[in-house]
Amino acid sequence: MGKLSFFVGAGLGYVFGTRAGRGQYEKIKKASSKVWENPRVQENVQKVETKVTDIAKERGSAVTDKVASTVKDKLHRSGNGTHSSSGPDFPVGNTGRGTDGPLDPTPPQPSI
Repeated sequence: MGKLSFFVGAGLGYVFGTRAGRGQYEKIKKASSKVWENPRVQENVQKVETKVTDIAKERGSAVTDKVASTVKDKLHRSGNGTHSSSGPDFPVGNTGRGTDGPLDPTPPQPSI
């Protein structure tokens, strides 16, 4: 649905832009800016941003706590000698790419 909406919007934008010209584009841009700057719209935007931030913080803390707990448990078990000597509980050497060995290094990224 997301791709379809994008292409429909892009198509409509192209058609309106080519038929109506720059003047119509400026009218649409001005109207959309007026709506965006409306205090009621901005109030709702602020509410959504706050809610999303709160959820992200809440879920982020839960994930962090779970990872910390798992790591502590693994370290505790291996440090007390209760861990079997057959090897770790997680796969070693398999990168998930169908080959054994280290991952390829990440190429340098261009500076911005």
